[in-house]
Amino acid sequence: MSNSIGHNLFHQRSLLHPTGLDHRSKPNCSGIPASSLFQSASVNPPAAASVRTIRAPPSSSFYGRSLKVRKSKVSVGASHPVALTPRSVLAMEPPSELAGKFKLDDNTELQVFVGNSSTGSVTIVNIQITYSSDSLILHWGGIRDKTEKWVLPARNPDGTKNYKNRALRTLFSQAGSSSVLRLEIEDPNIQAIEFLIFDEAQNKWFKNSGQNFHVKLPTREKSTVPNLSVPEELVQVQAYLRWERKGKQMYSPQQEKEEYEAARAELLEEVAKGSSIEDLRLKLNSKNDGAEIKEPPLPETKINMPEEARAELHSELNRGVSVDEMRKKITKGDARKKVTEQPNKKKHFGPGRIQRRERDLTQIVTKYTVDCTEQAIPVERQSAKPVELYAKAVEEQNGDTIINKKIYKLGDKEILVVVSKPGGKIKVNIATDLEESTILHWALAKKPREWSVPPMSVLPAGSVTQEESAETELTKSSAELQYQVQSFQIEIEDGSYVGMPFVLLSSGNWIKNKGSDFYVEFASVPKQVQKDAGDGRGTAKRTLDRIAEMEEEAQKSFMHRFNIASDLMDQAKDAGVLGVAAIFVWMRFMATRQLIWNKNYNVKPREISKAQDRLTDLLQDIYSSYPQYREFLRLIMSTVGRGGEGDVGQRIRDEILVIQRNNECKGGMMEEWHQKLHNNTSPDDVVICQALIDYINCDFDLGVYWKTLNENGITKERLLSYDRAIHSEPNFRRDQKDGLLRDLGSYMRTLKAVHSGADLESAVANCMGYRAEGQGFMVGVQINPVSGLPSGFPELLQYVLQHVEDRNVEALLEGLLEARQELRPSLVKANSRLKDVLFLDLALDSAVRTAIERGYEELNDAGPEKMMYFITLVVENLALSSDNNEDLIYCLKGWNHAMNMCNSKSSNWALYAKSILDRTRLSLTEKAEWYQQLLQPSAEYLGSLLGVDQWAVNIFTEEVIRGGSAAALSSLLNRLDPVLRKTANLGSWQVISPVEAVGYVLVVEELLTVQNKTYDRPTIIVARRVKGEEEIPDGAVAVLTPDMPDVLSHVSVRARNGKVCFATCFDPNILDDLKVREGKLLRLKPTSADVVYSEVKEDELESYSPTGSTEVGTSSLKLVKKQFKGKYAISSDEFTGEMVGAKSRNISYLKGKVPSSIGVPTSVALPFGVFEEVLADGLNKDVEKKLQLLKGKLDGGEFAVLGEIRETVLELLPPPQLVKELKTKMKSSGMPWPGDEGEKRWEQAWTAIKKVWASKWNERAYFSTKKIKLEHDYLCMAVLVQEIINADYAFVIHTTNPSSGNASEIYAEVVKGLGETLVGAYPGRALSFICNKNDLDSPLVLGYPSKPIGLFIRRSIIFRSDSNGEDLEGYAGAGLYDSVPMDEEEKVVLDYSSDPLMIDDNFQKSILSKIASAGHAVEELYGSPQDIEGVVRDGKIYIVQTRPQM
Repeated sequence: MSNSIGHNLFHQRSLLHPTGLDHRSKPNCSGIPASSLFQSASVNPPAAASVRTIRAPPSSSFYGRSLKVRKSKVSVGASHPVALTPRSVLAMEPPSELAGKFKLDDNTELQVFVGNSSTGSVTIVNIQITYSSDSLILHWGGIRDKTEKWVLPARNPDGTKNYKNRALRTLFSQAGSSSVLRLEIEDPNIQAIEFLIFDEAQNKWFKNSGQNFHVKLPTREKSTVPNLSVPEELVQVQAYLRWERKGKQMYSPQQEKEEYEAARAELLEEVAKGSSIEDLRLKLNSKNDGAEIKEPPLPETKINMPEEARAELHSELNRGVSVDEMRKKITKGDARKKVTEQPNKKKHFGPGRIQRRERDLTQIVTKYTVDCTEQAIPVERQSAKPVELYAKAVEEQNGDTIINKKIYKLGDKEILVVVSKPGGKIKVNIATDLEESTILHWALAKKPREWSVPPMSVLPAGSVTQEESAETELTKSSAELQYQVQSFQIEIEDGSYVGMPFVLLSSGNWIKNKGSDFYVEFASVPKQVQKDAGDGRGTAKRTLDRIAEMEEEAQKSFMHRFNIASDLMDQAKDAGVLGVAAIFVWMRFMATRQLIWNKNYNVKPREISKAQDRLTDLLQDIYSSYPQYREFLRLIMSTVGRGGEGDVGQRIRDEILVIQRNNECKGGMMEEWHQKLHNNTSPDDVVICQALIDYINCDFDLGVYWKTLNENGITKERLLSYDRAIHSEPNFRRDQKDGLLRDLGSYMRTLKAVHSGADLESAVANCMGYRAEGQGFMVGVQINPVSGLPSGFPELLQYVLQHVEDRNVEALLEGLLEARQELRPSLVKANSRLKDVLFLDLALDSAVRTAIERGYEELNDAGPEKMMYFITLVVENLALSSDNNEDLIYCLKGWNHAMNMCNSKSSNWALYAKSILDRTRLSLTEKAEWYQQLLQPSAEYLGSLLGVDQWAVNIFTEEVIRGGSAAALSSLLNRLDPVLRKTANLGSWQVISPVEAVGYVLVVEELLTVQNKTYDRPTIIVARRVKGEEEIPDGAVAVLTPDMPDVLSHVSVRARNGKVCFATCFDPNILDDLKVREGKLLRLKPTSADVVYSEVKEDELESYSPTGSTEVGTSSLKLVKKQFKGKYAISSDEFTGEMVGAKSRNISYLKGKVPSSIGVPTSVALPFGVFEEVLADGLNKDVEKKLQLLKGKLDGGEFAVLGEIRETVLELLPPPQLVKELKTKMKSSGMPWPGDEGEKRWEQAWTAIKKVWASKWNERAYFSTKKIKLEHDYLCMAVLVQEIINADYAFVIHTTNPSSGNASEIYAEVVKGLGETLVGAYPGRALSFICNKNDLDSPLVLGYPSKPIGLFIRRSIIFRSDSNGEDLEGYAGAGLYDSVPMDEEEKVVLDYSSDPLMIDDNFQKSILSKIASAGHAVEELYGSPQDIEGVVRDGKIYIVQTRPQM
């Protein structure tokens, strides 16, 4: 295929300049001689201008040690950190030798040339393969020792990808009919390279007789250049420039030495290539001419750092400062003020806003495959717990009268509460499986949660009353029962009581509900009760069970909880993404105060901080090693503070005492808070500190104090629930104001440093470094800056902090996203301070969300350009926070293209933008469903085990999604959608089947769930999801949906055939209005672009005669059973009505009759009756017997056996005669025989044939034939065999416009790749267009594509269903049965922003006109409207099937 994923993923850029007339080569920008490639006389060198020379940056490994450095800010394609100018003349590289020559197949040869560079410091490997593809990849590594695995050289070509830390992948460059690649191996310990070659687009591997290619490298000395030297003062200048380029990092003495020698090696390399010492001196001393050594400029940011640094260095040397003194300054990071202030001149921003760098967005694509498979759950069922058995008995006794039921977990014990209302009385049952004797301390409440003594008539025997309560010893169950519990039961006739508070006393210990009283509501209407835990399917059950077992211990303190979480991380990691999700669910229940934070345990703040530190260190290590878990690890970190071992945590305890002493506030609320802090600090303390600051700032207004607390989830009851409760309110003097604000502000930073890792100001301080002085007994704290951050990054963060409260947020958003982009390289490499970088990124992410929500007002009167720009910012933010973000990146590229179209006044900009909007919505939907799949089962299972409030469980995933950028993005899309529809004249509806209808409204989630139902009255179905492959239920007169099935999808064809109104509604307000009318009788009056609806009276229904979803008269549809005619395989000239269906016959008929510009694939077939003959063969007698048994069950109404029948068909063995005949027919027709590629390939083909036969028993096909009373046994299946045309695009044509019925208009839909995404249930819409038959050169685009997925396949064979059930006039049988390729299609996420069909008007017009002309030609040939499927390959049209349009 002409398109490939490789083209999208790898940024290509030529690095070669044209060769001059000088007899010596002029160096190009990479410092490589333009004529130095492939100089061996044994091979013709490719033209220099067509080759992409790839040169990697120098290795960061010096003297065997890894030097972690900031990634150089060079433009794409730049390699060596110095760019030599054309007037420097380089020596020719020594010729390379042919190290290997391999014959890959008849037409493909591989040659490998190796040799050392002039200096001997680098081994050059040139690879040439006589195979041209823009998606050819070298999968490679180095060999240091035969027993070692591949090592990954640090120096590798631009665009090289790390593949699972096991190999490198580098894209070849095309050179005429060949592909070439150049590697430079710097590590002298690498003795050989090994590799495979992979054509990603063709899914084709080139191997060396099934093994790796192995090429030995010539031995070389580890030293750089012998017998050459450069003056030391030049080495010193070069070393200084290297230090400047790398951001003035703090070097250890060893690193300084390594950097100094690396600078010497760079200069020696230049001398060896022909540069004189004077050349080097001129280049180092020059400021302005073209011979200077400098980084390639970045015009976006106008950086000119090396010149300023050089001037400063020479100024120092001229003043007499010694080299040693300069070296010390470099080592200590202490350069002169002018140099250290240089980043201020390298600002990312002007006076009002930053200037964003242009970036290749594909460089931030992440594609990690995660295993969502649940842990295996033992088959044996655990015996029910005693409390569960008691609950079952109570439920059986009280039946439907139960209005409340809840189970509370007490470690491995439980408390059950069941409230029922039989005969108007309130009945309360309480039971527990505690073994020790237990006393219930209880009361009744006429107001919620109040304690009042129960009346004597209610008290069980032996109860004792007190002033406001009663005590009753629980009754132990009879020894004869199968369960042993202690229980309590009362009946209350007085209806004035609304609930019952209680606590338990067992073994001298009071048992409470998370530190508070238990409380039972006597609700008069049923409430949602706590769900049972269930079996934990769809979760990491063992991990969740272990969490539940440890929860009682975790409740003691945050120290316990964080240490337990650390201990569980290995188990969670080994359980896969579901295990990591389990930890997140647990941590989020904690963060949202659904779990107890502290229970009867005193712990020092520094111990909590140390436990946090341990957990976050562990999370950062997993983040580095398991990139597929990063998104959920980020979520976990968002629930956990940063921590910090030692002084940071201890300072919480000490600093509050200093505040009390300095400000004379040692009593009252401050003392109570002090005791709470000493006992167990928590994130609540951040809120309390903020509430105090707000209270003081607002003139000591206690209302403000409580407002801040309550808005952040802290009530008076919560303050009282602490082990060291806070009873008092603050009461400060006015003269204390300034001191308290100063000291509490400082204290807030200490609290946030521990508890609020993702707080922006705190996160910035932790990355940039800060120092808090000690005072008296209070320890000081010093946080060092994170090393390796981008140059100029502190100024960018300062800009963000200065504007973070701006009302107009556009400039702030640009700054936040620029900071995230700059920070991104630091997030993907190991670093001992990685967690601080992560917390900073989380804080920036959160700030984007907050700013967007604040900026909604800014968009109220904004035009579409600004709304689209805001959307790009939020999509970018979401992509930076997401794993598997490829679809989001291509959405972002699409939005950028839409803005360009809008700015250039393109007539179709709104239509194109609408398609990107639809695709973005699909991406959000997919992400929400992924979260739902991974998180909600775990939340429900763990929530049930831990007794979490049911409301909190129910909205768990929804709230997680709302907390991210997805919710803000959805809101922005909803704002823009009506604007685009209006601009593009799309209206609120797309009418797919314009049929007037009257019926009762029914709202369903998915059409799929009701497709087999029969409604006894005319029904208008409003379905949120319609995929495209569903059937229309009997009795349905209309289907309305916000979903976007293709106009030519199966369900759309079904609706038109059944005279059912079918339409997509784009307006959520209209949909909401339809939903509230559920059960009402409506009349729908559709036009080609709108649906008008109104309520009608019942008597109007009598005058309305719906066609419903009934096809044409079912009694006239008959199947004629086909017989085996003695042939297992036939060629196309043998296709007759007795042998094959219309699909095969039509293809045969087209051969030679359509214009030569239209291709028709060669075909053979397995005719009718072959399946039955194979089944009757003695080879398959056991299969036949099993199949007859299953078919008997199916006839008896056991529809669940359909899947078993399909699996049974796959057990068939092929008779030898079938194999022989099929092989003969395929070869004689010019088709490849799969068996020639090995027995495994034939097995793949045979399996595909069987899958086509088995599709006779697809649920959809079976119920469709059953609905119209066709005899299913008479349905026979021929198999059409065709070679797959490797499509660039696929299309379906209806030669009469199906929406309007206009016979003069052709309607077509086009997708990228194979057509299965068009005819199958793939989300999104295809490109659609119409074309007047009188003007086939003027196609009119109706809609651009929103399908995110394209299907591509290697050269292969497809086996198409061709049943006699597809030939019935008036019955849309096509599409019911499967067509199966021999090879599995590859799903590729599509980038439409570079697709010529979308962005090149001339190409688009050409292709669409060719498609329309082909459709018109086929219709002319048959003389009737046709439904045509075809593909486009290299601009040529192929028709793969046609049938009468239904």
